[in-house]
Amino acid sequence: MQAHPLKTLIEAADRAITAEDFDSLMDFYAEDATLVVKPGLEARGKEQIRRAFVAIAEHFNHSMRVRQGAMQVIEGAGTALVIMHTLLDTLDRDGVASTLERRATYVFRHEPSGAWRCVIDNSYGTDLLDG
Repeated sequence: MQAHPLKTLIEAADRAITAEDFDSLMDFYAEDATLVVKPGLEARGKEQIRRAFVAIAEHFNHSMRVRQGAMQVIEGAGTALVIMHTLLDTLDRDGVASTLERRATYVFRHEPSGAWRCVIDNSYGTDLLDG
């Protein structure tokens, strides 16, 4: 079975995050996208999302490496819900390595051009319900 095109797109976005290539990363998002930066804080639109990723890179001491585990894509009516296991490898300011594990949820819109664009990026998934 061939992988859904969103798997390849998400892997490319992860490489851009890891490389801190935020200009290329913005191609991943729709103009009106929303990024959950942390519970209670959202970035809206590409300009805010780009600034958020710069701040996230600084917060993680420019050491963040994003990896994906299992992924499910549920597609319908020109949209797709992606549920996946996301792993963030980081180093703190003292050089201590850690891995954050999240069950992320993303919503994509299939644009008239044929491209998929992320409209909701929620790396926290249902953990947002925990308050």
